[in-house]
Amino acid sequence: MSNRSFFLQRESLVGSDKLVLFCENRIVVKGDEFLWLQEQVIDLLPEDSEFLLVDHNGEHFVAAHTSEDIAEVVAAESRSLRSLLFIEGESDFSVAGKASQIMSWYRTHRYCGVCGSKTSQHEQQRALLCANCGEQYFPRINPCAIVLVTKGREILLARSARFKTGFYSCLAGFIEVGESAEDTVLREVKEESGVEVDNIRYVKSQSWPFPSQLMLGFHADYKSGDIVPEPGEIEEADFYDIDDLPAVPSPDISVAGELIQIYVEQVRKGEI
Repeated sequence: MSNRSFFLQRESLVGSDKLVLFCENRIVVKGDEFLWLQEQVIDLLPEDSEFLLVDHNGEHFVAAHTSEDIAEVVAAESRSLRSLLFIEGESDFSVAGKASQIMSWYRTHRYCGVCGSKTSQHEQQRALLCANCGEQYFPRINPCAIVLVTKGREILLARSARFKTGFYSCLAGFIEVGESAEDTVLREVKEESGVEVDNIRYVKSQSWPFPSQLMLGFHADYKSGDIVPEPGEIEEADFYDIDDLPAVPSPDISVAGELIQIYVEQVRKGEI
C-alpha cells in the first residue's frame, strides 16, 4: 500500500492523482477515462468533500463523492457503474468497483451502530473508530455462492425475475449466518430451481460491487428433481445443451460467464 494515508486531506492531493468521482450513485468519466484531479476539478467539489485512497495493482486512485452533478461543467458525463462492465479503457470496472465499495462503506458508517456517536478515521488502517465506546468499523464484504449445475452436456441456467437484463445465468445467493458456502449452494439451488445437487466443488471467486459482494464460484452435478422456478426470484429456468445456449454473461465480465465457459470447453475437449 502507499505511504499516503487511507483518508486524504484536500491539501495532500496532487494534480496527477486520478479521480474516481461519484455523483450520488453514478460515476463521472470523460469518454472511457477517469478524471484527473486537477485544480479546476477540486474547486468544483464542496469544501467538506472527503477523499479516500484506492490502491489497485500498484496504482493509486482517489475516490470522492459529490451530491452536485458537475459532469457537464468539466465536459464529462455521469454513468452507472454497471455501464463500465461493457467498455475497455482507463476507467477499468475493477477500479471503479473497488472505489464504489470503499466509498459506500465510508458514507454508511459515519455514526456508531452501538452507541450512535460520530465515528472518526483510524490513523493507520482503513477503519472508522468510535471514540465513545471503542467500536471499530472495517469495510464489509458480503459473501455469496454462485453455482453452475450440470447434467452431462446440459447446464442449468435461469433468468432473474428482479433484474431484467435478458441474460440467463447461474444460480446464486447470499451465505446466511451459520452456513458454509457448500450449504448455501444446496439451499439456493433447491429454493430457486427445485432440484437437488451433489459433488459440489469450488472453482474460483470474484469481487462484485453490487453492492459489495465476494462471489464464490462452484460447480455441482444435478442429482434429482424437476425444475420449479422460485416465484418472485426466477422468471425462467431450464437445462440447456452447451451448443444451444441462450444469452449468457461474458467470461470477461463475470464469474458466472467463466464457470460456463470452463465447463463448455471441458466438454468439447472430451475432458468430461
